[in-house]
Formats: sequence, structure tokens, C-alpha cells
Amino acid sequence: MITDKTSYRYFLERDLMAYQLKHLSFYNYWRMDCLRFQRRLRRIEYLYNACHGNPFCKIELFLLEIINHRLATRLGLSIPKNVFGAGLCIVHYGTIVVSPKAKIGDNCRIHPSTSIGEYNGAPTLGNNVYIGPGAKIFGDITVGNNVAIGANAVVNKNIPDNVTVGGIPAKIISEKSSVESGVYPKNFITLN
Repeated sequence: MITDKTSYRYFLERDLMAYQLKHLSFYNYWRMDCLRFQRRLRRIEYLYNACHGNPFCKIELFLLEIINHRLATRLGLSIPKNVFGAGLCIVHYGTIVVSPKAKIGDNCRIHPSTSIGEYNGAPTLGNNVYIGPGAKIFGDITVGNNVAIGANAVVNKNIPDNVTVGGIPAKIISEKSSVESGVYPKNFITLN
């Protein structure tokens, strides 16, 4: 969670690395809508968590939430603040719905038509989780670290670390982790 300026900068840096960018150019900022949404989301998280009592921060927070909500509606994103860890990569826009009670670790790569929902509790996802297009994750479950969730999988049970799951309902289909599968850029992930 972003709690101060140092963690805010760290989150921005890790998010850029997830998109395989060394720095953010004006061209990339306006060309990549999901990245623009994400950077505003990180600013909103910083203002919400770290700037208490400052009236200028409250005004900026209010305006950013309005602007980002309009962009999120256009892109089909419903991603609340303080859910994702550093290194988030929204591959491209499309319907992505995330429960505000969900907790998702660092280096999550998420594709469109995905739902991380609440049903008798919200899911907790570990670090380095790859979520394929159309995946549905719901319930009071825990998904381990380095997990790859296949396209259109329905995950409603706990998943251990370092596996690939797929199907309806999701089952372990491979002992390869998300890092071994090559879904992340080289030198981006260090195994825990």
C-alpha cells in the first residue's frame, strides 16, 4: 500500500517496469490509456492514504477521482484504490471488475474480461500472479505466489504456490509457475 512519497515513487517505477518502459514519455502517457488510468489511480491512492488534513490534497483527490472514473468507464475498468500491489500491468482495456475487498500482491498481470469478485468473502492473491483473459476469481480463497490462471478459468478454491491452473472449475494443469511460463518480462521478477 502507498503510505508516503517514497512508496508512491516505488509503485510508479514498478508499474512502468511491468509495461517494459524505462521512463514515461509524453507519447506513451497519451497513447496507453490503461497506463494513464493506472498512474492516476496510484496518485489517488497516495492522496487518500498519505495526505490527511490538507485541503488542497482533498480538492486534488476529488478532481482526480472524477477524471479517472470517466476514463475507467470508457475503458471498462472497475478497479478500486488500495487493492493491487506494485508492478500492476493491465494488458489492455476491456471489462475488468475487481472487488474493493480483494487483496492482490505485487507484479500482477491482468487481462480483460476478468472478474475478481466477492462471494462470502473476497479473494487474496499472492505475488507474481498472471490472470488470463476471461478468468473469474471469487470467494474467500487464497491464490498463492507465482500462479498462472488460464483463460476463462473459474477459480473458487484455494490454489497453492508455483502452479498453472485452468478449467471450470479451475484445476492444476501444470507444475510450472507464472515466472517459469515466461509471461513476465525478463529481469522483472525475482522469486520469493
